[in-house]
Amino acid sequence: MADTGTTLAEPAPSAAQRGHRPRRLPLVLVLGSLTALGPLTVDLYLPALPRVGADLHVSPAVTQLTLTAYMVGIALGQLVVGPLSDTLGRRRPLLTGLSVYVVAGALCALAPDPGVLIGMRLVQGLAGAAGIVIARAVVRDLYDGLGAARLLSSLMLVSGTAPILAPVLGAQLLRLTSWRGVFIALTLLGLVVLTAGSALLSETLPPPERRHGGLPASLRTMRNLVRDRLFTGYLLTGSLGFAALFAYIAGSSFTLQEVYGASPQTYSLLFGLNSLGMVATGQLNSRFLLGRRPSHRVLGIGLTVLGAAGTALVLLVTVTHAGLPWIAVALFLTACPVGMILPTTTALCLQRAPHAAGSASALVGTTQFLMGALAPALSGLGGRANALPMAVSVLGLAVAAAGCFLALCRPWRPAPDPLAT
Repeated sequence: MADTGTTLAEPAPSAAQRGHRPRRLPLVLVLGSLTALGPLTVDLYLPALPRVGADLHVSPAVTQLTLTAYMVGIALGQLVVGPLSDTLGRRRPLLTGLSVYVVAGALCALAPDPGVLIGMRLVQGLAGAAGIVIARAVVRDLYDGLGAARLLSSLMLVSGTAPILAPVLGAQLLRLTSWRGVFIALTLLGLVVLTAGSALLSETLPPPERRHGGLPASLRTMRNLVRDRLFTGYLLTGSLGFAALFAYIAGSSFTLQEVYGASPQTYSLLFGLNSLGMVATGQLNSRFLLGRRPSHRVLGIGLTVLGAAGTALVLLVTVTHAGLPWIAVALFLTACPVGMILPTTTALCLQRAPHAAGSASALVGTTQFLMGALAPALSGLGGRANALPMAVSVLGLAVAAAGCFLALCRPWRPAPDPLAT
């Protein structure tokens, strides 16, 4: 595995350097909406999980396969769309993916059995991947170093605020309609994002800067990225942190509602509060930490808090008889540090691949979501009446993230801050 102190290639001139940087507010709104669509497709649907299982007469493990299928789809889709966007530009793959997402969402609403629903969720994930992977690539097209990290953190104002509202909206939708109505709402949301992206997002990768060589060149690029020790360290650290978050997301619906007695409305409010904490931490990260503290120190703080929250969860569900308020506090502290970990590790990965932002973004997204796809299965091992698998999953994944950070990034070694540009 390569161990170099510089990026893998000389930086290509960004759109900003060419004098074509778009206005920041429309850019944040559009890119934030694109990155929010993926989490929204999960979060709006979470309060409906118990009803899906009851309506289709399947176990919680089978019901959670609808989450796993979506996560696998969004992971593999990024692996295809990212390199494709390095070759074809950003707009065409984006608009095609969003169009397929809308069709798949409508078919989910009409699914007659669990097999069709799981299959359409897979297609929905494959298509929805376009928004996530291309939004990150556009950030790298336009910004370097600290600027990219701060923009990624700012995107959480949109991509993080939307999931705050999603479970609340999902719970309210369930008062008016069935789980199928939730998928109709997602289909309409996809149409809105497709329209906004088509109207407001211009091409950020002009033809002279696109890569050529087809699939073999893309595979070589990804191989070189994975062989870079620091890129892989940042990649695994962020992905395992994301998986810890998703272990909480996937397990909390059953845990809070069926173990601790929360109503769908209470659950959605707690989930929204936790998402708000993650957004607030992301803004703290952008405005007061990055640029003033070394990025490795910022990551260390985030990983420490995540590990402490996982430890608290395990203790609360094993050696105490703590009620819902204490569990809610521990879950809040699980969500918050991810607002520091994800944008920082993503920016560090993209900084090491200025020559292939789409491919690097694809590797980041694919690894994050593949690891996240394992979390629902881990969290559901104990059935409806056991919170321990969720707690152990959060702690184990947090420890693994910290281990990768220490082993591969070696933060104790003196070196210039990679984002200090």
